[in-house]
Amino acid sequence: MKTLKLIMKKLAVLVRKFLSSKNLDLKKISQIYVNRGPGSFAGIRNSLSIVKAIHLINKTDYYCFSFDDFSSKNNVKYENIPKLCDKFNIKKNLINPIYLS
Repeated sequence: MKTLKLIMKKLAVLVRKFLSSKNLDLKKISQIYVNRGPGSFAGIRNSLSIVKAIHLINKTDYYCFSFDDFSSKNNVKYENIPKLCDKFNIKKNLINPIYLS
């Protein structure tokens, strides 16, 4: 359990450093898009924990997607995710992780 707390602290520091390097203020971010997998259980769980904490503190909307949600599109780019979530009716604040076993 001690190791998990240390990892989460490091992850929070990395998020803060990333936002700082891009001159972003967490309070000014209105939406976050999370790729829900496939991926490792720990990686997805940790990412979703950070996003849920941001949601609880700042009421930031988050959308959880998988590239499989956009199967009819070829060469999906990250910058197109918000428009694709709207087009494919990806619901906000819905989490259905896809874990690799």
